[in-house]
Amino acid sequence: MKKLLLQLDSSPLPSVFDRVVAFDAGADEVMSYGGVTTDNVRDLVHGAIFTRGPKHLHSTAIFIGGTDMALGEKLLGAVKKAFFGPLRVSLMLDSNGSNTTAVAAVAKMRQAAGTLDGRAAVVTAGSGPVGLRAAGLLAKAGARVTVTSRRAADGSLAAKIAQRFGGSVREVTMADSAGASHALEGAEMFLNAGPAGVCLIPRAAWVGRAGLKIAGDVNAVPPLGVEGIDVTDDGATREGVTTFGALGIGGLKMKIHKACIAKLFEKNDLVLDAESIAELAESL
Repeated sequence: MKKLLLQLDSSPLPSVFDRVVAFDAGADEVMSYGGVTTDNVRDLVHGAIFTRGPKHLHSTAIFIGGTDMALGEKLLGAVKKAFFGPLRVSLMLDSNGSNTTAVAAVAKMRQAAGTLDGRAAVVTAGSGPVGLRAAGLLAKAGARVTVTSRRAADGSLAAKIAQRFGGSVREVTMADSAGASHALEGAEMFLNAGPAGVCLIPRAAWVGRAGLKIAGDVNAVPPLGVEGIDVTDDGATREGVTTFGALGIGGLKMKIHKACIAKLFEKNDLVLDAESIAELAESL
């Protein structure tokens, strides 16, 4: 029986990237729909679950993508609501690659550190989809996490992350790169999750900083997010710090993404979100 993946994309045009990865991961056919909303998703889901008997539903799966993670999370809830009884299929949420990128970045940092428990970690642009999930996964692993955002710190971002993932999280305001030195005070590791083409961490903010051991950047578009880290860094040592660039992290992200798609077709009741994707990544 063919492995069929239903691609539900919140953007007007479904992602070609996600479609290609799905084929490379073993899907026989990808049925791609763009402009999917919580109002029209139910009938698409029902079309996927009513056409095969329960014992064959593991050969059908759903991937939720698009550029808007907030909408992706709403679609995830709507898809789960459309299931009932044994009529359900496995599904994965990875809008804008946020979950797999965050998981890969944290896995790289964990590998370099040996353990994250008790480590002081900073995630810049922690209010974005990658930053929020990376901060949460670091906190869940026992790190003492500081997240930055451009808005005035009122504790709401830290509370949001801690509520979902648990652990220790605090937030500080970092309006631009001028605040990087202050934000990195006491950091043993940091991850820049800022927007593409914006340098948030100048070289002077991290080079020579006492106690800093690991640095990562998920921005692949020049200027890079961390000045002095190369986009291809994958455990390189720069100024005594182990560094990871966007492509270094991206290689593992792709491996995780493909493994998750393949996993969807093993059973019909998996829900792959940040935490469960991280658990799968540990076995790679």
